[in-house]
Amino acid sequence: MRTFANIDELKAAVGEKFGPTEWRTVTQEQVNTFADATDDHQWIHVDVERAKEGPFGGTIAHGYLTLSLLPSFMFSLVKVEGIAMGVNFGLNKVRFHTPVPVGARIRAVGELIDVKNSPAGHLSTLKMTIEIEGERRPACVAETLSLYVRGE
Repeated sequence: MRTFANIDELKAAVGEKFGPTEWRTVTQEQVNTFADATDDHQWIHVDVERAKEGPFGGTIAHGYLTLSLLPSFMFSLVKVEGIAMGVNFGLNKVRFHTPVPVGARIRAVGELIDVKNSPAGHLSTLKMTIEIEGERRPACVAETLSLYVRGE
């Protein structure tokens, strides 16, 4: 993890890459829980037997499940001190390049693209790439926006 003492240190790091994180295994239990939370029970995600005969040879994680892991990956890559809080501000340019098979291991790398002043603090853009062990193409690439709110 890279820890920044303040926003000025973060600004100075624009263009730097962080990571990779530790590998994580995507489990069928995670996929099923996500399906329940989102009401997305498509068979390619939750029907293990049918998915064996499907286009991916087994169940795959929802793309949005993969995307939802970005905050936890980010927390293990970058920490900014000297602020009141960091707030998820949104995403840019989200792409799902390769499906994540259940049982696969994934990890993330980040690249700090920009840090801009805003009325509430500072808005950073961190390009996150989620890699799948043994795959050439990433599972997901997204630009995450974080608003770092000034401390009192």
